[in-house]
Amino acid sequence: MFEAWGRWIYAHRRAVLAVSAVFLLASLAALLVGGRLTTGRIHGIEGDTAAELIDHELPQAGASGLTVVLAHPEWSTDEPRFQQAALAALAPLRRHPSVLRVRSPFDPDVETVEASTMQSLDTHHAIATVALRREATVDTRGYPALRQRIAPGPLTVTVTGVGAFRADLDGVLQRDLQRAEVLSAPLTLIVLLLVFGSVVAALLPAGVGALAVAGGVAAVMLLSRRMEVAQYAINIVSLVGLGVAIDYSLFMVNRFREELAGGNSVEDAVARTVSTAGRAVAFSGLAVVIGLSGLFFFRGSYLASLGLGGTLVVAFAALYALTFLPALLAVLGHGVNRWRIGSLGTGGRDGFWRPLATWVMRRPLWVLLPTLTMLLVLGRPFLDLKLAIPDMNVLPASTETRRGNALMSEHFAERAATRVVMVARFPGPPLARRERVLALRELSARVATIPGVDRVESLVDLDPSLDAEAVADVVMDPTQRTEGHQLFVRDTVGAHIVVLSAITEAAPASEAAKSIVRAVRRQRRVADGELLVTGQTAMDLDTASYLRARVGGAIAFVVVMTMLVLLLLLGSVALPIKAVLMNLLSITGSFGALVWIFQQGHLAACSGSRPAPSTRRCPS
Repeated sequence: MFEAWGRWIYAHRRAVLAVSAVFLLASLAALLVGGRLTTGRIHGIEGDTAAELIDHELPQAGASGLTVVLAHPEWSTDEPRFQQAALAALAPLRRHPSVLRVRSPFDPDVETVEASTMQSLDTHHAIATVALRREATVDTRGYPALRQRIAPGPLTVTVTGVGAFRADLDGVLQRDLQRAEVLSAPLTLIVLLLVFGSVVAALLPAGVGALAVAGGVAAVMLLSRRMEVAQYAINIVSLVGLGVAIDYSLFMVNRFREELAGGNSVEDAVARTVSTAGRAVAFSGLAVVIGLSGLFFFRGSYLASLGLGGTLVVAFAALYALTFLPALLAVLGHGVNRWRIGSLGTGGRDGFWRPLATWVMRRPLWVLLPTLTMLLVLGRPFLDLKLAIPDMNVLPASTETRRGNALMSEHFAERAATRVVMVARFPGPPLARRERVLALRELSARVATIPGVDRVESLVDLDPSLDAEAVADVVMDPTQRTEGHQLFVRDTVGAHIVVLSAITEAAPASEAAKSIVRAVRRQRRVADGELLVTGQTAMDLDTASYLRARVGGAIAFVVVMTMLVLLLLLGSVALPIKAVLMNLLSITGSFGALVWIFQQGHLAACSGSRPAPSTRRCPS
């Protein structure tokens, strides 16, 4: 079948190249049209559901808002010139279509109690909260333009918050990807030149890689207009697509040159290349697609879109390797060896690899045991893997979001403290029934007794001197509400929800904070309502649970399907089992190395990602 396909490609080589050119133009057109990529989310987990309720029902700058830190080394926040400069800096934001609301301590409708919490004790820093519309929180590409609207004037302006963090993270990933591509492209070309010793032969795999990535990115962009696709899918498409496309093209070009060197005609060389290397490419592409399709088990999350992007680009890579590349080889013929560079690429298969393979086969146990030991040692840290969602610490220290977070911790510790956010959801208006207010007060009292909780911040906790009945009287009667109560009603009470926050000094990713979340989640019933918990710590727990619940099925699917594909390709039972075991060992070793370097902090001083413990040193 594959040989017949190769001969058909040879007979219609110019038509195949023309169709490939049309596909390339269509891909470029789709890239120009663009799409609507989103940030990484996992729908359906409790933390995400609670965060959506807050964003939908409350006017405050919730989980996806911005915090603007305004500062001046000499001016005080109680001086008119500081206040006027702050209002002038924020004015362009108020008119931006992506902004729902801007609130600063200098707005005329801001109560004294709230204004005091938005100004630092040193009187040189103030903050403003910015609530974004939903479309702006989903698509972060508009953030740079939004950030530029802030006119600092004489003040120093630093923007932080979850919305800014997501935008900065996407920007850092994009810049890192571009840097990787800039660095890898010349290195890849050098390696190809060393392998082939011919400029033309070396350019072919790189060209197929570019075509596959263009097609994959274009397909992702088009799909993003109909479904939710994460920004990170572009990273997967670029890196995976370029790698597999070059890999597949290497097989094809190398085999074609060998067939020509063996005295075959160009047509026979194309047919035999597709029959042998092309068959391997087809099965390899199918195996990689199966591996990436394991991500489809994580439906409702951004991981599924990553699997989709990877699947598409691998399909494009295999398609171009089996159509465009053999057609181009048919046109080039012996010209594939043009522009030779000295004696590069003339070593043949026997130059290095054959002696190495022969040496290994003569000493199988002497090679297997040390190699297996090394992989197991590398994989040992994998057992200590801890899953967590990215936070500010994954960003370089120079990014504005991280600098802003440091300012918040220094000057607004109360607002920067770890919050376990509780969302009490009711069938109707939360304050319509007295038993609901009493249940909220009882819930707050129970949560306050959890070890590690410093206090509970909520509508029913503003006056500790009042008993539960008195609190219910004040909360339910608008005429008895103090300024603080009015503020909390506005910012924490929605059409169906009431928000309470447990404040703790524990770090969001710490076990102490996770224990608090678990304890709070044991308080599920609040009168006739239910309690949901969100916040960074809750998101960490929910994400880990979500992944653990699905990873077993994904791995089983990938292993079984991969073995079936290899069985069809090789006609052997033992070889697929060996291949799967080797893959599991190599993957375990890779993940173990990642845990050792990033989670456990080794080599951190070298990477600059975070301060390394004093007992660890970079290798010389």
